[in-house]
Amino acid sequence: MNEWFKKLISTIKEKWAKWSNLQKGILIGVVVAVIVAIILGFRFSAKPTTVRLFNAPITGDAQVQILTRLDKENIKADVDSAGYIRVPDEKTATRMKNILINEGLVPVNIDPFAGYYERGWSTTDAEQNTRKQRAIKQALEQHIEALDDVVKADVELVLPPDKLFKEMQNPVKADVILTLTPTSDLATNRRKIQGVERIVLSAVDGLTKEYLNITDRQGIPLNDDDEMREIDRISVIDREQKTIQKLENYYRQQLLGFIQPIKGKKRVPDIQVKIDMNFSEKHVESTHYIPFVLKEDNPDTPYDDSEIKDSVVGSSQTVTREWQGTGFNPQGPTGQEGNNAPPYADMTNVIGRQIETGVTQNFLVNTDNISETVHPEIDRITVAVNVDGTWIKEFDKNHNVQFDEQGRIKRTYIPVPKEELEEIANLVEGAIGYDRKRNYLVVVRNVSMDHTEEFEAEDAKERQKIQTKWTIILVLIGIAAVLLIFILYRVISREIERRRRIKAEEERRRQEMARIMALQDAQNEGMEVTMSVEERRRAELQENAIAMAKEHPEDVAMLIRTWLMEE
Repeated sequence: MNEWFKKLISTIKEKWAKWSNLQKGILIGVVVAVIVAIILGFRFSAKPTTVRLFNAPITGDAQVQILTRLDKENIKADVDSAGYIRVPDEKTATRMKNILINEGLVPVNIDPFAGYYERGWSTTDAEQNTRKQRAIKQALEQHIEALDDVVKADVELVLPPDKLFKEMQNPVKADVILTLTPTSDLATNRRKIQGVERIVLSAVDGLTKEYLNITDRQGIPLNDDDEMREIDRISVIDREQKTIQKLENYYRQQLLGFIQPIKGKKRVPDIQVKIDMNFSEKHVESTHYIPFVLKEDNPDTPYDDSEIKDSVVGSSQTVTREWQGTGFNPQGPTGQEGNNAPPYADMTNVIGRQIETGVTQNFLVNTDNISETVHPEIDRITVAVNVDGTWIKEFDKNHNVQFDEQGRIKRTYIPVPKEELEEIANLVEGAIGYDRKRNYLVVVRNVSMDHTEEFEAEDAKERQKIQTKWTIILVLIGIAAVLLIFILYRVISREIERRRRIKAEEERRRQEMARIMALQDAQNEGMEVTMSVEERRRAELQENAIAMAKEHPEDVAMLIRTWLMEE
């Protein structure tokens, strides 16, 4: 086998050497084309197939909304030429169907569960109903289990046969039992419960909310109206509390933002803010009668120069009646005397005159018809601010910190002046929009805070600082003492050495003088004196030194000074 490979390789080499450059280029191009074709084939064959999100085409605004929602979930989706939306896999399609059903984004003309129970041409009605019920149950379980809050879902459906009359038709019923995850809040989240309801109601034709029962594994109903109302009440209370806390934190941060730079973070570490809110919503309609403003008040003048009129004349009517003649005196029947009182009888045929004048005026007033809806508003704001005083350390005349008998730094507490507290209160009132009518309350006090731990740490640090200072001083004193002892030792040692040298020099000089005198005595007596090599060398050096000192006295003096400095 190895020989065959060797022969094959040698044959290829021989042919390759015989080929021209054009033939070699053609071969290389063919090989590259084959490799590229193989890679592209593997790539396209390995491309995952997509599935339809719904078994019906979707166009228009509904398609845009669904694609936008898919983009929010970071799901790559495309639309084919027929209008079908396609997603990567079946699991993704199931999950997105649940989300779209929960948020009400599925078009009304689209059945999200279409295709699960398609009927064959040879299927009987009984078989079809059984298959349909089984398919709907399976599809519902898959869709509900695709939710993040559900581990397992058991669905039971009751699909009664169709009756001739509607009054005889039994209702469609559905029971759903959910196994929730340990961290799920579906049992207390109305929106999620309604999402499960929408999934079931959209899958089962003819099912109404009245006959849909959703429970957990313990048998506790999740879509009960009373329970849902209680959940809504708790949810509303929770949202109200969060809104109040958000406002309190906002006011707290705003107040701390301009008070702490003035007094410091340590003196004003926190501010307590309490807000009472009215979350009731009411509609108010009112009519206000206000005067006419003929001239607005000029704000530049110190007095009110506005012109106000209570009303204006809308219409006016004047009626004047004038009458003159004899008064009407009723008579009795013909031929009979009238039954009149004597005063009326005396006024018979008396001429009289009467003038009546009437004026009718209709006045108009300025009217404001106000119709408003009162939303949740702030009823009252209470702010409590505590400003700590100032602690000042006590120093002696040398500017050193003083300590008491327990080893603590002496401090003096200086309270905050009353004027500063009033100024801070005015700042807080201006920041929150103080309203006396709403019983707003702002309390600014000076209460000393507990600084025990802070002072203990500061005292320990100060004591350690003093101890370090004295330690450094003692170390420097010790080093100075050692240097002084060393210098004294060197001076004393040199003095002893100098004296020893002087003594030795005197001893040598004395011995030399004695030797010279002995030599002179011997020479005077004519005795032959023998000198050693060392003595003869010393004598020559002395003679040379004497001669040099005579010839060059400055050099000899400089040499002696150098020796003395080295000594």
